[in-house]
Parts: sequence; C-alpha cells; structure tokens
Amino acid sequence: MKEYTVVPNKDATTWYVKAEDVAPIEEYDRQTEAVEEGTRLAEVHKPSKLIIFDENHEKQEIKTF
Repeated sequence: MKEYTVVPNKDATTWYVKAEDVAPIEEYDRQTEAVEEGTRLAEVHKPSKLIIFDENHEKQEIKTF
C-alpha cells in the first residue's frame, strides 16, 4: 500500500506532500491545498493511505483509499 503524508516544514510556514515519507513531491502555502493534492494522489494510486500532520508535527488524521 502506497503511503502519502502531508507535513509542515520546520516553522509550519509551508506544507509538503510526500510519497513514502521521502523527498517532497510538492510544496504548498496552506495545509488545505496540500491535503487536497495528497487526497488526489492517494485516490489515483489505490490502495493507498494519506497521513495528515498538524502544525505541531502530530498526526491529525489518517485516510485510507
């Protein structure tokens, strides 16, 4: 199962979408934009999982597709 994550940068000023927790695929100004793209990628590459972290780098939500 492919795993995608939405995580903030060190200062939580930008958000990254990562595949398999390696180098970021994209960078976004807002968490909502990153979550939308992460959701799109996870849906396209089923079966997959999207793990969303908050600005404190804590797991906020896990979605399975």
